[in-house]
Amino acid sequence: MRHIVKRQGGTETFDERKTYASIYAACLAVHVPQGSAELIAEQVTKRVKDWLEDKKEVTASDIHRIAVKNLRVYNPDAAYLHENHPTIN
Repeated sequence: MRHIVKRQGGTETFDERKTYASIYAACLAVHVPQGSAELIAEQVTKRVKDWLEDKKEVTASDIHRIAVKNLRVYNPDAAYLHENHPTIN
């Protein structure tokens, strides 16, 4: 179980569905086809989970940074959107 320190200071357990949904939404927003967006979201979420493996507590900003870094490999436009327009997520 990984604890995420939120921006307001509270904590919650890591929910991979949130990461997946935000990556998927960013991909769709830059017109990535639905099937490709699903695959990208799966891969980025897996990489975030792998990164989290040896950590007990991280910040929401840490997760966001790692997600953007990995998304950039698949689609730089979606990564830019995810990084700079958090309301799309």
